[in-house]
Amino acid sequence: MRAMALDRARTLRGALAGAAAAGVWALQQPLDRRVFGVPYDDTELLAKAVTRGPAWPLVGSVMHLANGALFGAVYANVAPRVPLPSWARGPAAGMAEHLLSWPLVGLTDRFHPARDELPSLSGSGAAFAQATWRHLVFGVVLGELERRLNAPQDEEVPAYEHVAGQNGHGDLAATVTVHPAGA
Repeated sequence: MRAMALDRARTLRGALAGAAAAGVWALQQPLDRRVFGVPYDDTELLAKAVTRGPAWPLVGSVMHLANGALFGAVYANVAPRVPLPSWARGPAAGMAEHLLSWPLVGLTDRFHPARDELPSLSGSGAAFAQATWRHLVFGVVLGELERRLNAPQDEEVPAYEHVAGQNGHGDLAATVTVHPAGA
């Protein structure tokens, strides 16, 4: 089996896209906490695993951005090989990560050093929905930024007009083709 060669520039741009996507995730958390009614904060969960002091918000933000960068670096090298349209790869990666990691919340609820300070997540449909939203936001931002940052230099970044038109319903002319009889 031949190892996959990594393109350093592509990997770095993917890491940048992942860090930016993690930043969007973290910045929107106060809003989704109100919408879903769950006081769950990923930066707090990460930080309080290593520190409980007053620096936890900074530590958690750095850890969250670093996780996003690592995910983005891997994504940038794997995504081109995924047999999905480019617009779907980021959201699919975000959802895959969410569904694979969600079962670990049971361990967090039982063994996290700050478990008494954090909301219990296992068994909470609202927490699951909130985490789904966060991973979807992350995936959309990651996928689109990475696609634009890693577009070939001699090509224009492909648009998505063929998928969704300005009216939000796609382009009917692109989906319906009429051929004359006998053609």
